[in-house]
Amino acid sequence: MERVSGVVAYRGLAGCGVASSGGEARGSQAGSGQHARARKTHSQFARPSLCAPLNTSPESTRASTAIMASNGEYPQDDSPPASPTLNPQQDQSESEDEIPEQKPKSALKKSAPAPAVQKPFIAEQPDPSTIDVKALNPLSPEIISRQATINIGTIGHVAHGKSTVVKAISGVQTVRFKNELERNITIKLGYANAKIYKCDNEECPRPTCYRSYKSDKEVDPPCEREGCAGTYRLLRHVSFVDCPGHDILMSTMLSGAAVMDAALLLIAGNETCPQPQTSEHLAAIEIMKLNHIIILQNKVDLMREEAAGQHHESILKFIRGTVADGSPIIPISAQLKFNIDAINEYLVSKIPVPPRDFTAAPHMIVIRSFDVNKPGAEIEDLKGGVAGGSILTGVLKLGDEIEIRPGIVSKDEQGKIQCKPIFSRVVSLFAENNDLKFAVPGGLIGVGTRVDPTLCRADRLVGFVLGLRGQLPAIYTEIEVNYFLLRRLLGVKTADGKQAKVAKLAKNEVLMVNIGSTATGAKVVAVKADAARLQLTSPACTEIGEKVALSRRIEKHWRLIGWATILAGSTLEPTIE
Repeated sequence: MERVSGVVAYRGLAGCGVASSGGEARGSQAGSGQHARARKTHSQFARPSLCAPLNTSPESTRASTAIMASNGEYPQDDSPPASPTLNPQQDQSESEDEIPEQKPKSALKKSAPAPAVQKPFIAEQPDPSTIDVKALNPLSPEIISRQATINIGTIGHVAHGKSTVVKAISGVQTVRFKNELERNITIKLGYANAKIYKCDNEECPRPTCYRSYKSDKEVDPPCEREGCAGTYRLLRHVSFVDCPGHDILMSTMLSGAAVMDAALLLIAGNETCPQPQTSEHLAAIEIMKLNHIIILQNKVDLMREEAAGQHHESILKFIRGTVADGSPIIPISAQLKFNIDAINEYLVSKIPVPPRDFTAAPHMIVIRSFDVNKPGAEIEDLKGGVAGGSILTGVLKLGDEIEIRPGIVSKDEQGKIQCKPIFSRVVSLFAENNDLKFAVPGGLIGVGTRVDPTLCRADRLVGFVLGLRGQLPAIYTEIEVNYFLLRRLLGVKTADGKQAKVAKLAKNEVLMVNIGSTATGAKVVAVKADAARLQLTSPACTEIGEKVALSRRIEKHWRLIGWATILAGSTLEPTIE
């Protein structure tokens, strides 16, 4: 082997030198361009003076074959490495059986196998039969590692970035349905879980020391900041309730507000503040007595600094005197993920985990329900329906006998409404991809049951209440309430540009009431001062003292007009076969 003008020349094979530039000879990529360069180099640099007598030794032949194989060429009497030349004395079929199949290797370099990364498993929950319910804590490792313990809603006007913020924090796309993707808006309640960590290295600067991951992340991963030897410590496991911002979907937003512990109010910086649903959603969470709010000034990447400052002042003016007065305002870009770590820091430092009652009977509000069976599934593979929601009180365990109220609603021969509760058993518990042995209050969970999946498909159980058999609240057909009306309609303006006033309740008018996650019609049977008696279109499972939202149909849309507290009512005895 000689080096001529920076080119390696190889002797052998039919007395002709095979030459290639250093890079091409040792490992050119497969392709027509590389083959062409190899042939060109051969014609330029292979000269008779470089040729030598034929060397037919096995070592020389193998070396020459390897060099030509790197250029994609093989001599006629040789085979490619994947199918070696057979010995004439050896039977071809026997040889093929004996030679194991080899995977093609890269001509560039031998790729080293990637080191196996062993992630620690998420801690298993203890056996439900052995746990002491009184000793449970929403932030204990066996709970927070698998299940979210706080619900945070995203509220605000349509297209202000609510779903994008949830995706930036949790990595989960909440817009999943075809009609949502086509319109690029949220229609059904979205849901996603996220774990929020903080690096335990004191030298790790804030807010970059805060990081969020999906809910299946291990408990103590290493810090990802370059040069940091710290470890992330799990501080919060949160569920996001992604509410629609369109005005005709206000009822859906109110259903989601029933399970919220805190809220992220999204306000787009490239639009004037406030927009109609910005003020309407803020009033809704004020009705639900949500005191922990973080305001996100989104889309600051589309604004100049001076305009962003003026928009910030308009936000301060808007929230003055409301439940959001004094709340932190964080400028962010959800699309570019700017200041997402600052949101994580505020979620940990500004929003406490509310106190939970673990000892009471389980009481769960259903906000979604599904049929998880694929079309064409075999009978033996069919699974029961799944109810999704949040537990308000108590601990739900695998194997518990449950009841779902009001259940199947129908009318008898006399036209009277009757309810038949649904009875079943808990066969599985999930918090996103994490399986649970028991579920505690806070966080969105899925409860697998043995209920006929046709009763659960397409959110048919939304508004129902799930709990232990015989321990659920009563079913009401009429409620007596003490109500309070807003002074002006939110998002509705008169001809002169002012906000329209809210008219008093009138007898026989029809309202929409949101009781928990239930949205039902209600006819005003009687009204006096600040009290009213409402006849519900469909029965609701509720309790005395629960707050409800009141909406009135104005200009073909349901508009929030006030709220009420249940004082008494007429109950319906369920039909049990």
